[in-house]
Amino acid sequence: MGEDGQGGNLEIGGRPILESVIRFGTDGWRGRIAEDFTFANVSRCAQGVADYLKNQGIEEQGLVVGYDTRFLSKQFAETVASVCAGNGIKVYLAAKFAPTPVITYNVLHRQAAGAAIITASHNPALWNGFKFKPSYAGSATQEITDQLEAAIAAAGAARSIPLDQAEAQGLVTVFDPDPPYLERIGTLVDVESIRKAGMSLLVDVMFGAGAGYITRLLSGGATQIQELHSEVNPAFPGIAQPEPIAQNLPQLMQRVQDDRSSVGLALDGDADRLGVVDENGRFITTLEVFTLLALYLLQEKGRRGPVVKGVTSSMMLNKLGEMFGVEVHEMKVGFKYIGPQMTSVDALIGGEESGGFAFQGHIPERDGILSGLLFLEYMARTGRTPSQLVDHLFDLVGPHYYHRRDVEFNPDDRQRIEGLLADEGLDQLAGMPVTGSDQIDGRRLRFENAWLASRFSGTEPLLRIYAEAGSPEQLTALLDAAQEYLGV
Repeated sequence: MGEDGQGGNLEIGGRPILESVIRFGTDGWRGRIAEDFTFANVSRCAQGVADYLKNQGIEEQGLVVGYDTRFLSKQFAETVASVCAGNGIKVYLAAKFAPTPVITYNVLHRQAAGAAIITASHNPALWNGFKFKPSYAGSATQEITDQLEAAIAAAGAARSIPLDQAEAQGLVTVFDPDPPYLERIGTLVDVESIRKAGMSLLVDVMFGAGAGYITRLLSGGATQIQELHSEVNPAFPGIAQPEPIAQNLPQLMQRVQDDRSSVGLALDGDADRLGVVDENGRFITTLEVFTLLALYLLQEKGRRGPVVKGVTSSMMLNKLGEMFGVEVHEMKVGFKYIGPQMTSVDALIGGEESGGFAFQGHIPERDGILSGLLFLEYMARTGRTPSQLVDHLFDLVGPHYYHRRDVEFNPDDRQRIEGLLADEGLDQLAGMPVTGSDQIDGRRLRFENAWLASRFSGTEPLLRIYAEAGSPEQLTALLDAAQEYLGV
């Protein structure tokens, strides 16, 4: 069983159809619908969660259950509710699909033992997933996921009762998750300043659970908002997957230009990640967005506190740390590492290359909606366009260019690739001397004004190759050289 949570003992066409072991990767368990992500396996997973809560002695606090817009997500969530109710655990079941940060915030609001969320986030349409958020309303730590996996493996037959019976007995309460979350966001963002700014916004919700939220929060003022792909369509037509990166946003990028919009925002399938397109239709990289949000809090709002970053995030953040006198903590990729560290050091902001950012005073978890609103607040407060914000950033820290390549690989090649990643003898790449390296997550090489990292995805069968450099030419040379060196 690989770290992506795939495996089994029955196969069709070489693919597992019955999951024998359920693994939680960097953010929950994910699998292909009807192959390993089945009602039987979701029931097993829910039984394991119920047993875990009882083992911890926190089952009386209840469990929040939510879901996204994917195929059968609602029915899978109802299965989780039925199993937990069958174990005598009180369940708060979302009345509709909702973003992961919305459901997660309700854990704090209700002081629940945690949340189970049916979502595969940004994965392609054939996938679904099961996220568990503990009582602190963040991603489950490695220790917790280890305990969950053990509880799931040890679980016997799932004990469940019909949903209507559970509701009649008061074990399941169907609730609207939005009001507490929207109220909280209103305390974190100067919504009125954005409404008054007179911007023209395009928001691509990518057929996902984030539909309507930014519009509801900002409507009623001079700023105009239009949503793209706000209808529910679990096939995610026209895009490889609902991930807010440049190759999935051609329509948003073109529409921003055609409509002369102020900015384009994009949310992934469960709205915990953000993508930004500037007024010229250029995709602003996630590393730039993360750094801009940190700069906004540090420079414009005058706040201070540590920054927690995934190891594949920008070195621009390290430069800001030196400039403003704040610590920068580098972690493995995934909020199961970043979130706990944020809590430990009371971080001002935390985030990762994938476009997920979290903020002090909220949940220690990614929130694409809040991230987008803070970016808009930055624009409203300074009167700058997105491209002007990037120019201002580069004036401070110098130009930085970034790209990530996701490469499919033959599983039989994994050991060979791992050997190359572990090789400490590499002293140059693309004609550039290696000045340092680390293995915080995968392998990262550092150069005079650049870095390159390679690591296996924790949620998909992909090798991810990342690089940041001072020029586009240097960036391309590093990525090409890495692929050649790794033979992928």
